[in-house]
Amino acid sequence: MKERDFGPVMLIPGENQGRYPFCHSIYIKGPGVLIDPACDRKKLVELSKNSSVKEVWLSHWHEDHLMHLDLFDDLPLCISEPDAPPLSDLELFMDAYGEMSQEERGYWKAVLLEQFHFRPRKPARFLKNGELIPLDGVTVEVIGAPGHTPGHTALLFREPGVLFLGDYDLTKFGPWYADVNSSIEETIESVNHLRTIPAKVWLTCHETGVFEEEPGPLWDQYLDVITEREKKLLSLLEKPRSFGDIVGAWIIYGRPREPKAFWEFGERLLMKKHLEKLIHEGTVTKKEERYHRI
Repeated sequence: MKERDFGPVMLIPGENQGRYPFCHSIYIKGPGVLIDPACDRKKLVELSKNSSVKEVWLSHWHEDHLMHLDLFDDLPLCISEPDAPPLSDLELFMDAYGEMSQEERGYWKAVLLEQFHFRPRKPARFLKNGELIPLDGVTVEVIGAPGHTPGHTALLFREPGVLFLGDYDLTKFGPWYADVNSSIEETIESVNHLRTIPAKVWLTCHETGVFEEEPGPLWDQYLDVITEREKKLLSLLEKPRSFGDIVGAWIIYGRPREPKAFWEFGERLLMKKHLEKLIHEGTVTKKEERYHRI
């Protein structure tokens, strides 16, 4: 995958096609704004050495979007206000994922420090939904798109007609909405809102990354993953199941994988969100530590 220019907006591809733990970065040439610095460390070291980056923005707080933020410790950082707290402290960062065992916490602490170079950061200012930011050569419209995280932010670069979708990446895996303050309902609302915004090019943080034609059916396919996960869960609950049974069915990832502190943890958090949704809707109930389909 090669770097792509769309006027002043450049997509810098992440390693391994931008698959987790990497992501594609966006760089606005001229004003020197770098968005989600987790693409390729060598490229970002080069940018940091020639002093072309003046400011760093984050679409949200997740680790795979700040992997190389440590290279820019001396530069102003911008993020939405709801997503700022996890950046301030490693313990708060882990708390924002969800409930962890001590073993899982130890795993994530090591990974965040060693692989993702986590360092506490305080934003210089917040990106606010609806604001227009005039930069040299381009006007940026900030679009609040919560669900993935409470303050997940999309960006419309008006003059070139480029819409940056962030982690609503239109991949086959589907949306992620597993953290404490994530929301399935808000994820659906945000994706449906983003698909109504006129653009000429759509950029995302992972995998394909660049869509030069309206994504069309990909929007529905992306959201259909949520529906399919829910259908599988409801089918499983034709018989009462414990939470352990549900996690052990591997509806999300298909099979057990190592390390458990990553894969089983993610499976558990996503299933918890679906169960909360179904209980709220009156489709599922919990009795004596077992979940029942109504």
